[in-house]
Amino acid sequence: MRVLGQDSGDETGTPMPGGPITGPAAWYGPDLEKSDSWIHCITEAEQAELDAALALVAGREISTIRKVDFPLPTFGATLARLRQDVLRGRGFVLLRGLPMERYAFEEAARVYWGIGMHFGLPLPQNGKGHLLGHIAALGRSGADVTARTYQTTERQLYHTDSCDIVSLLCVQKAKSGGYSSLVSSVTIFNEMLQRRPDLVAQLFQPYQTDRREEVPPGQRPFYSVPIFNWHDGMFTAQYTRRYVESAQRFPEVGPYSPVRMAAIDMLDALANDPALHLHMAFEPGDMQFVHNHQIMHDRTAYEDWPDKKRHLLRLWLCPPDGRPLPLCFEEKLNGPITIGDRGGIYLAGVKPNVPLQPE
Repeated sequence: MRVLGQDSGDETGTPMPGGPITGPAAWYGPDLEKSDSWIHCITEAEQAELDAALALVAGREISTIRKVDFPLPTFGATLARLRQDVLRGRGFVLLRGLPMERYAFEEAARVYWGIGMHFGLPLPQNGKGHLLGHIAALGRSGADVTARTYQTTERQLYHTDSCDIVSLLCVQKAKSGGYSSLVSSVTIFNEMLQRRPDLVAQLFQPYQTDRREEVPPGQRPFYSVPIFNWHDGMFTAQYTRRYVESAQRFPEVGPYSPVRMAAIDMLDALANDPALHLHMAFEPGDMQFVHNHQIMHDRTAYEDWPDKKRHLLRLWLCPPDGRPLPLCFEEKLNGPITIGDRGGIYLAGVKPNVPLQPE
């Protein structure tokens, strides 16, 4: 039997760009550290609009709230512009200043959900169908192939998620650590193309990624998609190192060849280079929106307080104006790649839901 992980040619790769990629997506962290162009501080007028919208959805089941139910007469236009920064610009934005102290937890969740609806529709993020995710340590270990790293206090490593936009709201920060880190996959490609074009070519061939026991009906327990993709004149990346490595436990995948491992080793080395990535510390009320297709995100390890846990809320969002994706993403996204209707994790018999506590 030919083994997928050993350059067997069983599955087809994608073409490469003809040269370096330019534009706002090709950024370097140290340059952005000198600027606050990626931070939007919520104004008093914008906060008043949020409070008025919150009053309109008081008592509503959160999962039923849509953009039309959460009107933001002027702030909505600002959020639409910021969404374009995420989708067609640098690839991320940080909203700062939501006053968490004035809200009950469920009220803050409603406001966050309402803002999220101005970026896209919510998607289930895990096998439990959670539309609103909770990022908190649940005593799990990343070495457990049934665990998701966000359920631990461990470092996450640079990765992408199975959606167009991933968002976080900081409810409670850690006692120490837990910093968010972003890196441009476009910049990583450019650097690899300049230094090791032979290795970057490997990343345009399929790599297998473990589904960590969250297997949709009719799918394999892993998916097979190139880490780097060039489609319709756009560069798109998807990558989770831990899950690429654990996919090798399946007999039909097997071990990767040394050259294929060297390619992801170089990708990780570049992502971890301070000359490329950008660190940011979350404060309660900070909201981050990240374009998964051009940004890889990470989180440093952290320590919780004795009496309270680091707690973030998360949304996976599908915007109405996302980019075209290559056909191979149908396997990663578990279905159609239609713009405005794709992504998420759907398991048989699991109904999407909005939990208000970590589980």
